[in-house]
Formats: sequence, C-alpha cells, structure tokens
Amino acid sequence: MEMKKRVAEAAVEYVQDGMVVGLGTGSTAFWAIQKLGARVKEGLRIKAIATSAKSEALAIELGIPMVPFAEVDYIDVTIDGADEVDMEFNLIKGGGGALLREKIVAAASRQLIVIVDETKLVRQLGQFSLPVEAVRFGIETTKRAIEQLGCRAGLRLHDGSPYITDNGNYILDCEFGTIEHPEQLTHRLNAIPGVVDNGLFIQMARKIIVGYRDGVIKTLE
Repeated sequence: MEMKKRVAEAAVEYVQDGMVVGLGTGSTAFWAIQKLGARVKEGLRIKAIATSAKSEALAIELGIPMVPFAEVDYIDVTIDGADEVDMEFNLIKGGGGALLREKIVAAASRQLIVIVDETKLVRQLGQFSLPVEAVRFGIETTKRAIEQLGCRAGLRLHDGSPYITDNGNYILDCEFGTIEHPEQLTHRLNAIPGVVDNGLFIQMARKIIVGYRDGVIKTLE
C-alpha cells in the first residue's frame, strides 16, 4: 500500500493550477485521487473527469470539482493504473472493470501518466487476462467469436452474478497467453460485433511511474 501511495503522489506532482484532470480507477489511482483532494483543499484549482462512478464518488467526497465532458475540449493530464505494462508502453487495463471509460478519457488526454509497481512490468503482455467489454445481447455468440482468436474467455462474475460495468455491459476475461502483436489483436477484437472495446491500450501512455520494493521510484518516458 505504501508503494502505491508514493507512486500516486509522485504522479500528482505533474498536476498544475487550472488543469482538467482525468481520474483513474483502481487501488493505485485511489491514492492519486486522495492526494489531489488534499491539494484542492490547499488551494489547487482544477476540474476533473472520472473514469468510473466509484472514482467520481470519491472525488466528490474529497471536494474535487467535477466537470462533464461536454464542457471541455480536452483533458490536460490523466493519472491511472495498469494491470500490465510492456517495454513499448503498451498496457493491459480493465482489471477494475472500467476499461471503456478509461480508454475514452485517455484518448482525450494530452498526457496519460500510468502509475504501477514493478510487478506490473513485463516483456510481453498476456500474463494478465485481457478484459473485453461486450454488450449483453448475444454474449454467447460474442464469446465464441473472441475465442476463435485463440483464447479462453470467461464471463466476469460478481457475487455469483455477471459483473455489470458502469455502461451496463458485461466483461469477458480472455486468457491469450503471450500477446505477440497487441496492436493487431486490438483491431481484431474490436471488429467483432458485440465487442464494445478491449483492455489493450496501445502506446497511449506518455509517462510510466514505477515503484520498486526498495523504495525507489522511477519515471519512464
């Protein structure tokens, strides 16, 4: 927990007065939101857009001003975590179930800062199951089509029932093993009818802030 907190706080140092800030989702992004809330109380003037209802609720609780997408042309900086990061800054995201909103926010951002611990760094993506958000209608057909790409797909559950995203969709967790061509895979997945988007973020990150067990924090860019 302490490592995640320190990495998150290092990322928040890039936030300046007057910025529109994207708020990530997950256990590391939680600490970034906490730090931003503290800085807002100290006088930092920002507006924020959250990647999930959970992060938005936390931000409001901490007094961070929220703004709808309709009122901004772009986001200055987004701080978010990742489940895996490869050497080319490709990511797997979506373990927290917010991959679609995370990708929308990231795509609208001038800078995406990803905060992780060293265990998330990999040579090639795929050790972590790839989340794919899909509409509920025809989910069985969508699942079969995804599996034809060479994986085993499982419907994500929560308390014994299908997990429902903030967008009202399902998530299929797909075990591909090593993903040798992530850019090609993301296009093939998104071409399947019923797939809304997937958790591959292809070279969207500008900075990766990494926390190591020995307490060292490194910024990759």
